Amino acid sequence: MTTELLPIGTRCHSLLDEFHREMDDLMNRLFGPPEEEDRTSWFVPDANVAETDDAYIVHVDLPGTKPENIHVEMKQGDLWITGERPDERSREDRTWHRVESRYGKFRRVIRLAEDVDRNHVEAHYKDGVLRVTVPKAESARTKRVPVKA
Repeated sequence: MTTELLPIGTRCHSLLDEFHREMDDLMNRLFGPPEEEDRTSWFVPDANVAETDDAYIVHVDLPGTKPENIHVEMKQGDLWITGERPDERSREDRTWHRVESRYGKFRRVIRLAEDVDRNHVEAHYKDGVLRVTVPKAESARTKRVPVKA
């Protein structure tokens, strides 16, 4: 059995991030996102966040959403993804028996690091998945230091 060693605080930090995300999701579901008048129409889309030596990579599931209805912004160290997914239930040519998809306005705020390169953030939408690449600032990238004898 192999055990992967992590830098001090990494495991705790990721657990705290997950806890904060779960609490944010719960509070948004119960009370809606803050500072919005129409809180009942917001939902929080599912997201996956990965990190490489050079960037953070975020995938957000937004099936049925048009790219022009998705807005991506960097605010301080946070990645804000907002927009709207049209409600298909308004079609009168059918009777819906089950609706499990979420519709309406959405918002997902993902806390990254402060030291990101905001000028080179890229967002691509394909097959219902938004992929956002947030490069790290040069000062935040891993730098190997050679050991001299």
